[in-house]
Amino acid sequence: MNLYFRLETPADYRAVEELTREAFWAFWEPNRKICDEHLLVHRLRLAPSFVPELDFVAETDGKIVGHIIYTKSKIIDEAGREHETLTFGPLSVLPEYQNRGIGKALMRHSFIRATELGFRAVIIFGHPDYYPRAGFRRAAEFGITTQDGKNYDPFMAYPLYEGALNGIRGRYFIDPVHEQLTQEDALEFDRRFQPKKPFIPTPISVLLDHLEPEAREAMEGIICPSLEMMTSKSEREISSLPGMDRQSVEVIRSVLHEHGIIWGEGKSRHE
Repeated sequence: MNLYFRLETPADYRAVEELTREAFWAFWEPNRKICDEHLLVHRLRLAPSFVPELDFVAETDGKIVGHIIYTKSKIIDEAGREHETLTFGPLSVLPEYQNRGIGKALMRHSFIRATELGFRAVIIFGHPDYYPRAGFRRAAEFGITTQDGKNYDPFMAYPLYEGALNGIRGRYFIDPVHEQLTQEDALEFDRRFQPKKPFIPTPISVLLDHLEPEAREAMEGIICPSLEMMTSKSEREISSLPGMDRQSVEVIRSVLHEHGIIWGEGKSRHE
């Protein structure tokens, strides 16, 4: 498969939003009736933080099969100094083209351009076992926390050059547009597209029924109402739970795989 990367143009907007909708339709987040990533892409293009020089599509045989979009973000240190960074997302690949390395290729291509533009690092919230294989590390390793001072495995950083984050510690802030999406807005925006059958998450009980009592009790102690939401939990995090052994971790991996969910050392929908 030959991939061609180019900047998104206004003529691509509809196709990219449809692509993003398809890629994220099977959402894992609780309390959502519908995915909102296609609405987010729509709004990010209008945000002051949007970086048009990093708004890339991936094409093969003249068809757009992947997309990555960037906004500026920042780290504020204890002295109140601001250090500009980037965040990307949504990163989308059409379902029928997933698991072919398109997501990683889009990252590599855009990282090169971001470095040329003078940016120091990319910080994201994403799949905690997929992105480390692309070079990301937990933000905690750099002394970077979320805006409210917390840290968890899906919060990750990628220095664009050696030493890019040396001496920079603090809280991370993204454009508020990422946090201003409502389900009402998403449902209204989705009416512009062809009707699609709602996605129904798989209850976590499907997994719990396969686990031994100690492992089951450990899993019941985490907030994870669906199998799909397990993609927000790293294998490291689950393996460290009291009562969780290697056999139980393999059972989790197997059950999720049976339901089409790649977890842990496997691949994600973005590859």
